[in-house]
Amino acid sequence: MLGTIKKIKEKVTDRTVYMEVYGGNKTAYRVISGRVGGQVVYGVEAEDYNTGEREEIPDFSPDVRDAVKFSEMLIRSRTSPKNIYIKALEYLRMSI
Repeated sequence: MLGTIKKIKEKVTDRTVYMEVYGGNKTAYRVISGRVGGQVVYGVEAEDYNTGEREEIPDFSPDVRDAVKFSEMLIRSRTSPKNIYIKALEYLRMSI
């Protein structure tokens, strides 16, 4: 028997900037802390001040060390906001 499953996507609330670094490529990289269903999660955000482009992964990890390491990887590689998800997959591949 087939049926549909509804998955309610919870939003990140109580967002606070944990860390912000302004890179040499005029891109700001931020680690954001917030809450999802009572749990603290850390997200990563990149904003390019040249083009105004902005991308985020609001619930990247429940561990702040992972979010900071990932943002350091973004800074070192001068990643543009549009490539943040590609780099997240690369980080996941390296951390497994």
